[in-house]
Amino acid sequence: MTVDRFGNAISKSVGYARGSLLGESADEVRRLTQANRTAAGFVQQQGIEKVSIFTGNLRFYPVQAPDLPALCEEWVGPSLYAEELRDAAIKHMGGKGDEAATVINRTSAGIIATVLAHAKERPVISLVPENDRSHASVTRGAKLAAIPVIDAYQLPEFKRLLAAHLPRLVVITTVTSELSVLQDDVIARAVHMAKQAGATVLLDEAYGTRFRPVLCDGAPSLSFGADLVITNADKAGLSGPRAGVLCGSREALLPVQAKAAELGMEARAPVAVGAMRSLQNFSPDLLVQEARDGQALADAIADVINPDFVSRSALGPKIQEEDAMEAVLKIAGTETTGRVPAEITAAIGMILLRDRGIVTVNTHGQPGGRVSIRLKPTINAVTRAGGAEAIAGALLAAMQETAANLEDDKWFSALLFGDTQND
Repeated sequence: MTVDRFGNAISKSVGYARGSLLGESADEVRRLTQANRTAAGFVQQQGIEKVSIFTGNLRFYPVQAPDLPALCEEWVGPSLYAEELRDAAIKHMGGKGDEAATVINRTSAGIIATVLAHAKERPVISLVPENDRSHASVTRGAKLAAIPVIDAYQLPEFKRLLAAHLPRLVVITTVTSELSVLQDDVIARAVHMAKQAGATVLLDEAYGTRFRPVLCDGAPSLSFGADLVITNADKAGLSGPRAGVLCGSREALLPVQAKAAELGMEARAPVAVGAMRSLQNFSPDLLVQEARDGQALADAIADVINPDFVSRSALGPKIQEEDAMEAVLKIAGTETTGRVPAEITAAIGMILLRDRGIVTVNTHGQPGGRVSIRLKPTINAVTRAGGAEAIAGALLAAMQETAANLEDDKWFSALLFGDTQND
């Protein structure tokens, strides 16, 4: 059994310790419901213009009025924008021009549909940056397909696993949600090795399609020769809406489209048109500015919190959940608690949302998502929240309030779920 530094058992399905409050996905849905209520309360008091998004996902709907009557019509609309969407996806991902493209209602759904369509009862081999992990949707898709996922971190290990398991599907995560990055030469060699082994290759480029070329001088997504590439329509400089754009060979894409349609995962016309406009409107300058804002915020937070706990990604500061709990324990003047790190970071996130309108993955993340504190500012988010120093002060205040109520079950329950029946 794997445990965290506090002795809490780490769940294999999500990669962090479950606690008495956030014990399963249903509890995380309850937390999200309360986050929505908290956000609504903040907007009623402060106005929508005071809300600031620090998830890295702007989730704006960029469709304009002229698109609505024809392109967003559900029956004929898709035939009118199909070629424009394909062209936008190919240009965005750096393809040759003959690739096919589609939009899935979520990137997670696209990954799950790919696993179900291509794994063919063989284990999925997943290559990820060292000391990180593939997205939860990979393991969830494999669970639905009743097959295992086997992670690899180095090319020799990856090669051995290919020979041992002869997978039908390989997933390569080029940039994780923690912003760990695979180098281009590793991606290229891994794709070649997997293709030589007869596998279909999916690049999970949710961040990578823009992050690598713009911030790491990397190669375009479709240049590596993978069968399929998927990216988010709302991450790393894209406006949204929330959706996954899947592009690649027609032969590999068709069964994924079929599986997505069977399971109701395909994006309907209004979402697909929004994703297309998001791709078309992308400017690298937007991502560069987000990265600059993130570094300024990291500097400010390191000034008020133990800098050893503050790591930097290209898009902003990150505090691992165990480090966040250690910081809170130090403030509380204790070394032990009945809480787990995920509950601590959820509480901190909810306080930031309640008091400052700061939206983080700790309040609005989906079940099974990462529980570290990751502040990835979208465009103008730092300014809307009052500046980097104000945000750092708010984070410290949230940690202090959490420390003051560390063992108060009623306080945690009310904060995370809105439960007041025991008050």
